Amino acid sequence: METTGKVALVTGSGVRVGKRIALALAERGMHIAVHYHSSAGPAEETASEIRALGVEAEALQGDLALTESVRALIGAIDERWARLDVLVNSAAIFPRTPWAEIDEATWDRTLDVNLKAPFFTAWHAVPLMRRNGGGKIINIADWAAIRPYKNYLPYVISKGGIVTMTKAMARELAPEIAVNAIAPGPVMLPEDFDAAAAERIRKGTLLQRLGSPADVAQSVVFLVAMTDFVTGHVLVVDGGRLLA
Repeated sequence: METTGKVALVTGSGVRVGKRIALALAERGMHIAVHYHSSAGPAEETASEIRALGVEAEALQGDLALTESVRALIGAIDERWARLDVLVNSAAIFPRTPWAEIDEATWDRTLDVNLKAPFFTAWHAVPLMRRNGGGKIINIADWAAIRPYKNYLPYVISKGGIVTMTKAMARELAPEIAVNAIAPGPVMLPEDFDAAAAERIRKGTLLQRLGSPADVAQSVVFLVAMTDFVTGHVLVVDGGRLLA
């Protein structure tokens, strides 16, 4: 895809991995809709950094677990740019939920934010993409969808759903829209991980290092700008941790 002058929506792009993805696409000449839920200040900062690159950016708020909020978000992009070429479903929550502590409210919120929201964001985005000839959707999954780990069961299930959703959507939306996923491994550890835990994880990768949000961002750039012959694929970005 030629990216200059095109428009991308990156959900959850005020902070962390989503921010790096938004900046990487902006560096390729794309205008960026910077979505946020509660991080208004960081989202505005991200938008300012993007504008400094010579492209347009708009910080747009929305609780994507609510379908009316999704509809309003896509409507705002339509009003601002009248097109959408790339959707990156990055927003997610990561609640630690040991088996005995799982409750219905946590289950519902995790699945709503991590699985329902990406689906309906794509569903509302597709007509706008098709209006201008098609586009690309990239869903951020997790390597734990393939090799689950303990104490995050609703999260892991939600990311497993993302993997299946990606493959099913690729079939539904071809040939106009390519749909792929990225499954990051240890690129940004939870804040409660100490140095010893981080070192164990580092040693557990074939490349003997931790990744970074930039590794995920560059993988998005690859799927958006470097290839037009990939769809329904899950790109694992984990330094070889699945094999180690």
